[in-house]
Amino acid sequence: MSKSIFKPTKIICVGLNYRSHAEEMKDKLPENPILFMKPPSSLIFNNEIIYMPKQSQRVDHEAELAVIIGKRCKNAKKEDALDFIQGYTCLNDVTARDLQKLDGQWTRSKGFDTFCPVGPEIIKLDNPNDLFIKCRVNGEERQSSRTSDLIFKVEDLIWFISGIMTLEKGDIIATGTPSGISPLYDNDLVEIEIEKIGLLRNRVKSL
Repeated sequence: MSKSIFKPTKIICVGLNYRSHAEEMKDKLPENPILFMKPPSSLIFNNEIIYMPKQSQRVDHEAELAVIIGKRCKNAKKEDALDFIQGYTCLNDVTARDLQKLDGQWTRSKGFDTFCPVGPEIIKLDNPNDLFIKCRVNGEERQSSRTSDLIFKVEDLIWFISGIMTLEKGDIIATGTPSGISPLYDNDLVEIEIEKIGLLRNRVKSL
């Protein structure tokens, strides 16, 4: 993937969308998808650097399946929702956890430059709803689950989000993270792996 051809108008993320993560965060299972957004300026790609900002004392990884929209989508029906997808890739919803708790909303904690690594490629899949998803830091496994643990499946998310806002070609939906979030430190190597998609690698550096 290259920056010159990959220009989403928006990155829509879903909070607490794995049962295991909701339990980890001691939250009730949501009745509807919890949405927030990352700015396109947070986007980086495979093998690029995640920079940890001076404003935060704890920056976490969050392994996620990302959906790439392939054509304009408004008020999609659930049965047609997957037809609007160009493909899927790995995404790391990097989060300044201390700022998230401090602010009570997630814009600052999720929006720093380099806080949305994606890659390595956009892959077409018939069924995104039962894939293994893993995160390793310096080779140590931190997150391990399957997308079958998603509370709201991919088609549910496209139906719900497109009923609120028009999805444009190239837009990204980050579908949520499983349990196992943990902090990152200077010079860590964080790897997100999803079955049939591949491996997203990024080194971490402190500013």
